[in-house]
Amino acid sequence: MSLIDSAKAAQARAYAPYSNFKVGAAIKTSSGAVFAGVNVENVAYPEGTCAEAGAIAAMVLGGETHITEVAVIGSGDAPTPPCGGCRQKLREFAAPDVKVTMMSRTGETLTMTVGELLPGAFSHEHMD
Repeated sequence: MSLIDSAKAAQARAYAPYSNFKVGAAIKTSSGAVFAGVNVENVAYPEGTCAEAGAIAAMVLGGETHITEVAVIGSGDAPTPPCGGCRQKLREFAAPDVKVTMMSRTGETLTMTVGELLPGAFSHEHMD
């Protein structure tokens, strides 16, 4: 199963009863393992979680911390990018050259790198 297929399969299980905007994300690690996540809405809107954050949490729970590829699919007509917070979360575990493939509900894709999505990111180097 491709990474985008893993994101699509996850998207089908998203919990989005308020916006009906379902998002699925899948991340591949350096070991080749794939971890998926979905957005989970809450009636108190700011309390929901993003699909990318769910995939990252599953990855960390699985004992891994190095992302090598990302796929995200949303319910919109344009390819769905990670939100700003998730871009920073991805950068925590992914190098700037890691590819992020974004897909729309119609199958249109856009691929960018983590560095292109979050130029000037706050990173480990700032803590040295």
